[in-house]
Amino acid sequence: MTPASKSTRRIAAVHDLSGVGRVSLMVVIPILSTMGFDVCPLPTAILSNHTQYPEYSFLDLTDEMPKMIAGWKKLEIEFDAIYTGYLGSPRQIQIVSGFIDDFRREDTLIVVDPVLGDNGRLYAGMTKEMVLEMRVLARRADVLTPNLTELFALLDRPYQHECSDELLKEALKALSAQGPDTVIITGVPVVGRPDLTSVVASSRSDGRAWKVTCPYLPAHYPGTGDAFTSVVTGALLQGDSLPVALGRAAQFILQGIRATFGYQGDNREGILLERVLPNLNLPIQSSTYELL
Repeated sequence: MTPASKSTRRIAAVHDLSGVGRVSLMVVIPILSTMGFDVCPLPTAILSNHTQYPEYSFLDLTDEMPKMIAGWKKLEIEFDAIYTGYLGSPRQIQIVSGFIDDFRREDTLIVVDPVLGDNGRLYAGMTKEMVLEMRVLARRADVLTPNLTELFALLDRPYQHECSDELLKEALKALSAQGPDTVIITGVPVVGRPDLTSVVASSRSDGRAWKVTCPYLPAHYPGTGDAFTSVVTGALLQGDSLPVALGRAAQFILQGIRATFGYQGDNREGILLERVLPNLNLPIQSSTYELL
């Protein structure tokens, strides 16, 4: 099946599926579908609700993943992008690495969100073996989107909460040298400005580094990282430059948080995605990026 035979570009999305809470596939599918892509999920697990709730059911799909991949091979399915998120075991990372090797074409965009931890700590269950396997997967990426915690874990360096622009540029270069052309660091604090947050990125092939800064609102909503990387993935596939893709994604997350912040709901449900999805098809209204 050649790309020319398709009316819509196709993305394989390797994430878990939670029945309640706008995270993972429940964010990835609507965002990328709204942006005009055919999203083909390769689910890693099915949960009643995401893990930030105190109780949840969990169905591990590790053994099903190779069966789905084999089925796609028989159908000769081709993907314009492969986008991976939370992976629950070293075995799953190995399966996904093999999947990328088997399905990657010269023009396939590989986006890896290396979900390992946040706020200076690894998530429960993220062992040293998981970190080592994630480093191997990260080398296969064209675009890698760690947060600050994951950046230092992948580089095997002590975590630093406050980072100068020069340190960030050096870290971007060091991680990109391991394989990915583009590295995007999310959730970077702005030194001396607790009311702001930023995203920094660089592309080895372009040679420049970029920074997008936006207001920080004091609320935590699960799934915003999934939403951010989904918009970046869609924007790059639509032909946006890296800084424009960063700006579109940051603005979309800010719009989602602002649409949600005024309500008295349970933050664990995530942002009110349904209120802001149409904004993904609006013309670019402002350029919020700067050279780092």
